[in-house]
Amino acid sequence: MSKKKKIIIMSSLVFLLALTAVLNVLLATNVIASGDSGAITTSNYFTTFRSERTTTRSEELVQLDSVIALYEEDSEKYKEAVDLKLKIVSMMENELLLETLIKSRGFTDAVVSMGMESESVNVFINSNELNYNTAMQIYTMLKDEVGVAPGNIIILPVYSQV
Repeated sequence: MSKKKKIIIMSSLVFLLALTAVLNVLLATNVIASGDSGAITTSNYFTTFRSERTTTRSEELVQLDSVIALYEEDSEKYKEAVDLKLKIVSMMENELLLETLIKSRGFTDAVVSMGMESESVNVFINSNELNYNTAMQIYTMLKDEVGVAPGNIIILPVYSQV
């Protein structure tokens, strides 16, 4: 691929990234402005979290795709980009699976966020309290499904009336 094509591709990706950021700010401003109290309510917490996570991951995947397109298959940077992309996709699948399993335990909503570098997992559940039995069920589920050590798990209740 010629240097000119690479520059055009990278410029296009930077433009798309900037456009995404502007649209994200505009949409967030509209949500806040349309609210009664001027703040995002907790009932929107889970939706907002998922939306921001999806936007961030999409941007990461676009950047990785551009790296993959720029380098030859046998280069080290190509292999690193492919490995990182596979790790992100695997992490996204695990988060979705864990969210579904947690909801199957009777919670109206849940969000799971897995760390890329730290092996940490944050779990936000729609509950006004968190008791020992519930925490142990979630810990056990995370350990069994994705092999996360209990010391790397943080479970936080975020109460949202539905």
